[in-house]
Amino acid sequence: MIAKPWHSSYDPGVPREIALESITLPGILARTASTYPDATAIRFVNAKISYAHFAELVSAFAGALEHLGLQRGDRVAIHLPNLPQTLIAFYGTLAAGGVAVMTNPLYVPREIEHQWRDAGCKIAVTADFLFTGSVAEARSKLPVQTWIVASIPEMLAFPLNVLAPFQLRHQSPPAIANVPAEPNVHRFAELLRSHRENVSSLWERVGSSRSTESDLAVLQYTGGTTGVAKGAMLTHRNLASNAAQNAAWFPAARPGKEVFMAALPFFHVFGLTVGMSYPILIGAEMVVVPNPRDIRGLVRAIEHHHVTIFPIVPSMVRAISSLPKIDDANLSSIRVCVSGSAPLPEATLRRFEELTGGKIIEGFGLTEASPVTHCNPVQGERLVNSIGLPLPNTDCRIVSVDDSSTDVAPGEAGELLIRGPQVMRAYWNQPNETAATLREGWLYTGDLATMDENGYFRIVGRKKEMIVAGGYKIYPDEVDRVLALHPDVLESATIGVPDEKRGETVKSFVVLQNGREVQPPELMAFCAKHLAPYKVPKQIEVRRELPKSSVMKILRRQLLEEELAKKR
Repeated sequence: MIAKPWHSSYDPGVPREIALESITLPGILARTASTYPDATAIRFVNAKISYAHFAELVSAFAGALEHLGLQRGDRVAIHLPNLPQTLIAFYGTLAAGGVAVMTNPLYVPREIEHQWRDAGCKIAVTADFLFTGSVAEARSKLPVQTWIVASIPEMLAFPLNVLAPFQLRHQSPPAIANVPAEPNVHRFAELLRSHRENVSSLWERVGSSRSTESDLAVLQYTGGTTGVAKGAMLTHRNLASNAAQNAAWFPAARPGKEVFMAALPFFHVFGLTVGMSYPILIGAEMVVVPNPRDIRGLVRAIEHHHVTIFPIVPSMVRAISSLPKIDDANLSSIRVCVSGSAPLPEATLRRFEELTGGKIIEGFGLTEASPVTHCNPVQGERLVNSIGLPLPNTDCRIVSVDDSSTDVAPGEAGELLIRGPQVMRAYWNQPNETAATLREGWLYTGDLATMDENGYFRIVGRKKEMIVAGGYKIYPDEVDRVLALHPDVLESATIGVPDEKRGETVKSFVVLQNGREVQPPELMAFCAKHLAPYKVPKQIEVRRELPKSSVMKILRRQLLEEELAKKR
């Protein structure tokens, strides 16, 4: 393999290239269950499931799907928050030869209909309170023929399995519902009970399966915040390779002993790989948390279960660090946090590391790459607001925005291109989008980045979000990094808004730290000290909060739509 600039910056023990296995995701689980049968796989409130038991449940669910008529390649919608049933349904679907379509439980009927009709879902696994809610509104328009309905209490241990229904029924909104009996609607727990006997082990099932690593495993939808959602076709090889790449990046991880915080949604590819597939690969315990916005609940789970590795996003870091009386909490079990989705202000990073004694490393990924492509070293030099180095077996280029055949010089901004085993096969039923995104083996990310002489990459914005004001190119992330330096600013989002003279002009939206007051002119003056005049926001709007996705990523497009609506 030809040496790349980033190889010299790798931690000791991290290989430039790893040998990739011919294995499916259920195959990885079966092997882990054989190696660590008694190790805890899943923690959920007061319930504990060992790897051996987890594998049994997965095999039983796969058998149930086959009994319900699932054929190889059939699509199964998994429409759940983070629950043990989500893990069982995901691996059970794959073990039966199906394709998982991970679906955000916050989706409204229109979004559910688009995704499931596009994917051709024949079976759906959902929760009782969703089945009687958003699903009920869309059901007549959906292609689903068979429904499997899960309920939160069915995976709890005594006495909470008895007490929880009362609490769940009276919370707002309710997280439990009565589902009347009807044909083709099956209870999750009852299916498991009826298929646990006389079912082959997961290891036997994997050995006799017709599925291979080249088969499609997941249709992962992306682009819903920037246009019509597209289904990224991720194979077993894509996802297994990315789990292995993550494992290679953390050679100090202790197989069979680490405890992962599984709070990032499994329906999102970051949570799917870094919060599920990677920990299963190394036999780690997953502390499953259904609501990542319950910050007090997260802190209690860290303390109680002694979480050691925490996949996280910046808004969670900020929320934990600013929680009242957080200094009284014991978060010292945390060794490493992997942060993605947005830049993390240095002050916030340092504050969190003081609280935990652990280390935050920022990385980067995208749905089309399963998702992780870059990460800062765990032991070596970490550059704040850098996405770090390409993972093993990952190649990168930065090309001119105006001429994609020309690579830019180190330090110059251009479009980031990625090549590696984690890159998707294609977009489902989107040949034009596929042709525009996958070219000659390279994934054109649409992200604008720079690379320094040591191989560290930095994202400066999205190609579609780049602001062109008076002929000058302005990267929103650069403006937001400067605003993050102001002591009164908690978070910000910068966009380009139409302007008669400049074509576009810069507008920033900021949320202030609790109890702080600062006026927009002061923030503009602060920016003027750190940015060229043409980059300084001409408008700054102070808000109580910024719009965020289900994984708490700031939605710049929604802010732009609001601005455009004002001008209509």
